[in-house]
Amino acid sequence: MDPVAVLRVLGNKYNPEILRATHTPKSAQELSDELDIPIATSYRRIEELRENELLALEGKELSDEGRRTKVYRRQIDRISVQFGTTTVEIDFKERTEAKNNLVDVWSDLRSEG
Repeated sequence: MDPVAVLRVLGNKYNPEILRATHTPKSAQELSDELDIPIATSYRRIEELRENELLALEGKELSDEGRRTKVYRRQIDRISVQFGTTTVEIDFKERTEAKNNLVDVWSDLRSEG
């Protein structure tokens, strides 16, 4: 990944909030509602994050209206940025599937309690 492109994407309004919110799979509509983002902006930001491999299509879930909707999940847990005198380096800590499953269980337990 191009470090400058990733920094530019992270600097765009709503992108950090979308990454924070997608520790569990969320649809564009859920992100729009939860983060108070216009729906068109939600779709644009999702696509931008996907193009930069920070967010991925997780699958499809049934919406409250009975439609299949795409849900997205962040691909990373942490980003580290180091600025040199002539370079910028970015290090990613990617999510592991085991951790994804644990986060899902923990989130479900917290929402029930």
